[in-house]
Amino acid sequence: MAVRLNQRAFAHAQDLIAAGAYVLDDRDAWSEHQPSTQEENDFIARHGIGEYATWHLGMDDEQDEDNKGRYTFPYGDFEKVHRCGLLAAESRAGQRKYYDIELAVAHLHGMLELLRRTK
Repeated sequence: MAVRLNQRAFAHAQDLIAAGAYVLDDRDAWSEHQPSTQEENDFIARHGIGEYATWHLGMDDEQDEDNKGRYTFPYGDFEKVHRCGLLAAESRAGQRKYYDIELAVAHLHGMLELLRRTK
């Protein structure tokens, strides 16, 4: 598997955080906040696979662009960045040695931590 950082998704997440579209939730909340398969399919039907891709920090170059399985490391609920999603992605990226993704997620996580301290 040739998974690499999705630069477009990274920029999208930064823009969302800068615009205030984020949730400062707890680490263990991702299982509750992560979109379901049905929500993912509905989102793709409404917005297309390209927009779906912007909500995933990883891309598997060995998968077809129109395949949902190409996009990994989700970080939000199609409206907001979730701290819990970033923490889950950061942990998984580190375990799998996807260092470019791990560093990008750490940056996003750092942006949220700064905001959390100022609230």
